[in-house]
Amino acid sequence: MTGAKRVVVLDYGSGNVHSAAKALERAGAEVQVTADRAAALEADGLLVPGVGAFAAVMEQLRAVRGDEIIDRRLAGGRPVLGICVGMQVLFERGVERGVDSEGLGEWPGVVSELPSPVLPHMGWNTVRPDEGSVLFDGIERERFYFVHSYAAQQWLLDVMPPFPKPRLTWAEHGAPFLAAVENGPLTATQFHPEKSAEAGIRLLGNWLGSLA
Repeated sequence: MTGAKRVVVLDYGSGNVHSAAKALERAGAEVQVTADRAAALEADGLLVPGVGAFAAVMEQLRAVRGDEIIDRRLAGGRPVLGICVGMQVLFERGVERGVDSEGLGEWPGVVSELPSPVLPHMGWNTVRPDEGSVLFDGIERERFYFVHSYAAQQWLLDVMPPFPKPRLTWAEHGAPFLAAVENGPLTATQFHPEKSAEAGIRLLGNWLGSLA
């Protein structure tokens, strides 16, 4: 696969790493599933999956020093993509069932329960991409697959020039919540691209196309 982007799917015990890897391969990437620090730092892109409880995901990430790997990549402007709870832990804190847990703190804000009588939010939903979104280029009107009860419901990071304004994509279930964020080298989706059929593959392809 000459010219294919090399992506590491961080294998730290959370998330369906193999379905994420297969989806990336379908999108045209050369994929390695590993927690090896050198491989994760050297790859063109790092995908951080995540399912389950916020606190448990943070514990598992720290156990393989995934927090340091993510921080180190971002400090060097190296792309990272977080999916589902892999997006949620990028925020400062998560509050689940009364448990307040510290996140990675890449973005300010709290992940909290959606104010909906029907939880989890499970199934296909539309999204509202920001103008100029690279991630949703050509798939702005598609539906994506969600499985979650918690989300970031506010965006608190104030980015000043010369840094580019983050592109925020919103969805709704009981209240508006962040479905995706594109913020320099750091990108994240609350939905599962790997479960979102052709639209998810195209979205991953758009992310791969943005990798240097």
